[in-house]
Amino acid sequence: MFSTAFLDLPPLASAGGTVQLPGSKSISNRVLLLAALSQGTTEVHDLLSSDDTRVMLDALRAIGCTVDEAGGGRVRITGLGGPDGTLPRSPTKLFMGNAGTAMRPLTAALALLGGEFELSGVPRMHERPIGDLVDALRQLGCRIDFLGNEGYPPLSIQHAAGLPALRLHEPIRVRGDVSSQFLTALLMALPLVAKEQDVVIEVVGELISRPYIHITLELLARFGIAVRHEEWQRFTIPAGSRYRSPGQIHVEADASSASYFIALGAIAESPKGQKGIKILGVGQDSIQGDIRFVEAARAMGAQITGGPNWLQIERGSWPLRAIDLDCNHIPDAAMTLAVMALYAQGTTTLRNIASWRVKETDRLAAMACELAKLGASVEEGADYLRITPPARPADWKSASIRTYDDHRVAMCFSLAAFNPAGLPVRIEDPKCVAKTFPDYFEALFLVARADTALIPVICIDGPTASGKGTVAASVARQLGYHFLDSGALYRITALAATRAGIAIDQAGEQRIADLARGLPVRFEGERIWLGQDDVTEAIRTEEAGMNASRVSALPAVRMALVALQHGFRRLPGLVADGRDMGTVIFPAAPLKVFLTASVECRAERRHKQLISKGISANIFDLRAQLEARDARDQSRAVAPLKPAQDALLLESSALTVEQAVAQVLDWWQARQPF
Repeated sequence: MFSTAFLDLPPLASAGGTVQLPGSKSISNRVLLLAALSQGTTEVHDLLSSDDTRVMLDALRAIGCTVDEAGGGRVRITGLGGPDGTLPRSPTKLFMGNAGTAMRPLTAALALLGGEFELSGVPRMHERPIGDLVDALRQLGCRIDFLGNEGYPPLSIQHAAGLPALRLHEPIRVRGDVSSQFLTALLMALPLVAKEQDVVIEVVGELISRPYIHITLELLARFGIAVRHEEWQRFTIPAGSRYRSPGQIHVEADASSASYFIALGAIAESPKGQKGIKILGVGQDSIQGDIRFVEAARAMGAQITGGPNWLQIERGSWPLRAIDLDCNHIPDAAMTLAVMALYAQGTTTLRNIASWRVKETDRLAAMACELAKLGASVEEGADYLRITPPARPADWKSASIRTYDDHRVAMCFSLAAFNPAGLPVRIEDPKCVAKTFPDYFEALFLVARADTALIPVICIDGPTASGKGTVAASVARQLGYHFLDSGALYRITALAATRAGIAIDQAGEQRIADLARGLPVRFEGERIWLGQDDVTEAIRTEEAGMNASRVSALPAVRMALVALQHGFRRLPGLVADGRDMGTVIFPAAPLKVFLTASVECRAERRHKQLISKGISANIFDLRAQLEARDARDQSRAVAPLKPAQDALLLESSALTVEQAVAQVLDWWQARQPF
């Protein structure tokens, strides 16, 4: 998962391949709570691993449920609904983050289970209304207080003396035009008290986001609760209702998350030999309302086929067709249509989306602002958005997209990187996608293609012990880019040659070159792997370093490693360190840095490094070795150590690692169009 402050997306040209989607957030958190309220143990498969589900799991443990996480999206939950019912652990304070799918249903369930609870969240959660749900629960006789602003979390539920006598003889009235989560919360909680009589809920006003209520009803049925409804305005929970575990339940993939890849297939050309995007995990028979995004995408021109658990999307009409659509049935996925509108001919109008204003952020205002940054003309109404795309490619603008800590804003605007002007796009705070799709950008980069020459590369060259590897790795982490330690490649090649019994000299040059071409090397965080062998420590010895220097002097080996190094240039970008990254391997890189330090400083750094590892060393010998190695590297016939003509010199003798990293990042930022 990307945990960087921002993620720069280079211009993307095409897309093709298969995407396996994570489980639905809406289904995952509903299933977790229903399992917690049920009699028996429920084994949940394909559960979404995200911030919101983590919040729910932590809350269920806190109130006394047995939660066993088996890994691989499998969780076993033993619920509180035994023959006599088990009261939740109380008093308890629960932190709900920004998870509306956890806060709203848990509030209702705990209010009807009895006990003392305090529910709070992040600042944005304290701005998301919950007053209408609390009003409905107070109608029943529940004691709930607002601890901050009236109508908003944090909340206090006070039933220390036991649950009061509830007023169930009259219908419970709840507004339907603010958030469907209020009705979902009541539908999931009221079976707990529908023991001797029917319990009726009446919706006041229009019910928005009706498809999410459909999901709730489908899942309630799987846990033994058969709710009747009349025109989506009156819901009856039958007397004698009791939650029973279905034993096992599988979570569908998230149809809202599918919308980004459906849009991708509609927008992007397919690479040669491929047929668009195939999505696994959700199909046309999904119980999720957002699967109807398929209809909207088809109306805009996408070619879509599918089956029970898959969808295939290809570009059809191009440019896309503008649409005028009531989006009440696909409230979350409709955000993706707003970005698709950038690629349509004409003006697209999305209507009946007032619920956007009470989500993770005010999505209507957020989408209008960020679309305009890209060059679109946008009209924002109380419950609609009207988007006219840039008239010509030249009218597009490169933009830094603010994401408002909203996962769907981040994912939607990644699609702007396919703009016809070939402009980069910055996504601020990309880690916010962890709410529902932690690996979204990794999944995007598996199917997206870019002109290799446009994938950014930062080269950091310098002499041995200058700190270039440490600096480069840190820069890569902060930018979310791949990392190439070219020196490690030479060290690994030397190690592999030694293990194969090949002498590191001219006589063994061709054999070493043949070996180097197929090295299965990968960098994972601070670890370096050769196939299944972690060689991080094995290649860091002084002997390995000297052998690497000898290997690098062999022209045939250097040539063999060039293609291997080029292969590390992958989306979204690369930071490469070595001695000839900027001069030989990536001569057209947009930023080249030559990092150096005095030989005295480098010897001292190496001495401290060795001593910290318990290796005895003589600083004077180290200095002599560094001077000898510098002389060899600078005088070798092939790719001698020297700064590229356009490299920026960074003398780091008096700098900390953090200061050197900050300087490289400043230079990089100065080259960006944002």
